Amino acid sequence: MKSHYGVVVIGGGVVGTSVLYHLAKFGWTDVALIERSVLTAGSSWHAAGGIHALNADPNIAQLQAYTIDLLSEIEEESGQNIGLHMTGGLTMAGTPDRWEWLQSAYRTFQSIGIEDCRLVTVDEACELNPIMSGDGLLGGMWADREGYIDTTGTVHAYAGAAKKRGAEVIEHNRVLELNQTLQGWDVVTEKGTISCEHVVNAGGLWAKQVGRMAGIELPVSPLNHHYLISDTIPALEELDFEVPMTVDLEGFTYLRQDQKGVLLGIYEIDHQHWMMDGAPWEYGFELQQEDPDRIEKELILGFERYPALQDVGVKTWVNGAFTFSPDGNPLVGPVPGKRGYWSACAVMAGFLQGGGVGKSLAEWMIHGEPEADVFGMDVARYGVFAENKQYIKETTGQFYSRRFVMTYPNEQLPAGRPLKTAPAFSDMTAAGARWGQSYDLEVPLYFAPEGFEETPTLKRSNAHDIVAEECRKVRSGVGLLDITGFSRFEVSGEGAEAWLAKIFSTELPKPGRARLAVMLGHDGRLKGDLTLFNWGDGTYWIMGSYYLRAWHIRWFNDHMDDGVTMRDLGEEMAGFSLAGPKSRAVIEKLTDGPIGDLGFMGCGQFDIGMIRARVARMSVAGELGFEINCRMGDHITLRRTLLEAGASEGIHEYGFNALLSLRLEKSFGIWSAEFTQGYTAGMTGMDRWIDWDREGFVGRDAAIAERDGSGPAQLKVTLEINADGADASGYEPIWAGEDKVGFVTSGGYGHTVGKSLAMALVNADQAKQGTELTVHVVGVARTAKVIAPSPYDPSGTAMRR
Repeated sequence: MKSHYGVVVIGGGVVGTSVLYHLAKFGWTDVALIERSVLTAGSSWHAAGGIHALNADPNIAQLQAYTIDLLSEIEEESGQNIGLHMTGGLTMAGTPDRWEWLQSAYRTFQSIGIEDCRLVTVDEACELNPIMSGDGLLGGMWADREGYIDTTGTVHAYAGAAKKRGAEVIEHNRVLELNQTLQGWDVVTEKGTISCEHVVNAGGLWAKQVGRMAGIELPVSPLNHHYLISDTIPALEELDFEVPMTVDLEGFTYLRQDQKGVLLGIYEIDHQHWMMDGAPWEYGFELQQEDPDRIEKELILGFERYPALQDVGVKTWVNGAFTFSPDGNPLVGPVPGKRGYWSACAVMAGFLQGGGVGKSLAEWMIHGEPEADVFGMDVARYGVFAENKQYIKETTGQFYSRRFVMTYPNEQLPAGRPLKTAPAFSDMTAAGARWGQSYDLEVPLYFAPEGFEETPTLKRSNAHDIVAEECRKVRSGVGLLDITGFSRFEVSGEGAEAWLAKIFSTELPKPGRARLAVMLGHDGRLKGDLTLFNWGDGTYWIMGSYYLRAWHIRWFNDHMDDGVTMRDLGEEMAGFSLAGPKSRAVIEKLTDGPIGDLGFMGCGQFDIGMIRARVARMSVAGELGFEINCRMGDHITLRRTLLEAGASEGIHEYGFNALLSLRLEKSFGIWSAEFTQGYTAGMTGMDRWIDWDREGFVGRDAAIAERDGSGPAQLKVTLEINADGADASGYEPIWAGEDKVGFVTSGGYGHTVGKSLAMALVNADQAKQGTELTVHVVGVARTAKVIAPSPYDPSGTAMRR
């Protein structure tokens, strides 16, 4: 053990060894892994070891596919047998909704390039897995790249391959303290103190403690998970092949072969947390006592699905803990506010996702950005609100219990809610608001009559007509929308203008003006579609998506300059938006200033009734509109003031479901759909806002290279779809004949134009208006065509009137 390394990885499970391997593979060989016991001690040794490329998040699915491809490489490179059994896999559906979802998911996987899967009938599935009963099943999906591995062998393969590339593995050496220094970190261990520039928390069951050593409270918790291994099953002895990995979604079980028996794993509804503050340091190869009574219902379903289990005994019970995050996805990346501290935690499916996590984190550390869009597992998708123990308990438990439970796109889950609410929350609730969640905040989705209950569905919901009416009121009159769910950052100081010119590729707005501001990464891919306000008093605001607050703050701080002061106003400011042709008439009743003459994209400070507010003339709905920002304490009064002033104009409150429809009719893209860190400005049309004549902004060279090269392979377009009762939502494949030529980024129903609309990325040669295409919507092929952007008011006169 040396006294200094470039990187110290803490934790000798599959994730830690994968990080170590990828760092060495990509050229950083001055790296060491420290393990308090021996490799695999913790969760890795008792993991079931299943692998499959399919995941509901397409970006994570791609990383899982990478992991599967990597496994045979590390086996060969290390010389360590990993016991890879590529049996193929089945995912079975037993309800009409689930079968519909599975057909839709099959098309999603096609969109992201996973071509080795297919839908199968129940009879086909039972031929592929002869010990499975088809009773109650409707169909399934087969995937070629599924199977299982020897977990201990795989960890040692990662470690062995890393050591061959120059990395060091240090076992039997517990980390005692972490102390931040000007150069990085001092890692105090039982065998001495190591200094390093970077430290990686891959602590697994001990991630909580390793985080607390650095003053970090990670939103993770271990939960117990059962599986059993059966005695020999005679029917398997007669087969000349292994039965495939099989998931029975309605039965809450997964199964794989284990020698001539099977391993049956259960995600029970009655979940059980374990050691929420982290495992004891001496824990390593122990297990919890099995509790068959707690999992009785799921066991019965499993034994009914696989009747052969009823005739043999149980050879081994495993009840061991794995670490989960609130949404079940990993927590990966640089921890905001702790330079040089990296998280590689809560990788619940470590052997399935560990390769992708290791690759992405190593790229992040070495190059400043991972190749893939990994926001779905970025540690910065959570803020301080997620440090609360009760929040962690509710949300991790909810994820675990719903692991195999059907979740619908329009379904709102209850765990950890409501947490933060806008001041007028109670008044809006009394007015019929139905709520969704963004980050820690409740946001209004629509306003419904008393007693209305939305039905979860993959198709158009029974709230469709309610949303249609809200859209009509905005387009013909005036609508009121709570915009507390926008992020706001204040920038000031003598260096503010120069700093903004560096991080934004867009020309800065003049005093009293606002402008769409495009933020690029160093590689030219997008980092934000934000709005920049110059209030004319030496202060600027950056406004964006509320759920990206911590993510954007990390980026801002990583690129901060002297002479700049930045404040997150998310806990201080709230607001409402007025939108519609009568919005000026409402606001002019409340001020004697020149607000009625404020030009499009103008901004300033005004008195709205008794409220001093910062107002901007803009609207995401594509109508004449005003965004009115107030202090949190003024939110209730501002709402009441606007409603009273707008009563004679027929003012109507609306929610974000209507706004999504309205913005689709204008072809306005949104983050996490049309705009992500996986796409470039040229692909998405955001290059129209780049100030090409200005030098020095982040990403300029890469953006110019794209502009002056052959151009992006895919372009953003608007589609009109001949849908019937269901609309595209995202990642549906798009076809020209038999050729896949793109995918949907987002979709919905345009209530004003009366058409099912979608925005999409398609191959450049298919982007011409009028091009006829086919889109799969909830698994059903629908004809579509490329139409001109902004099917509603293409000239933009409504929002400029």
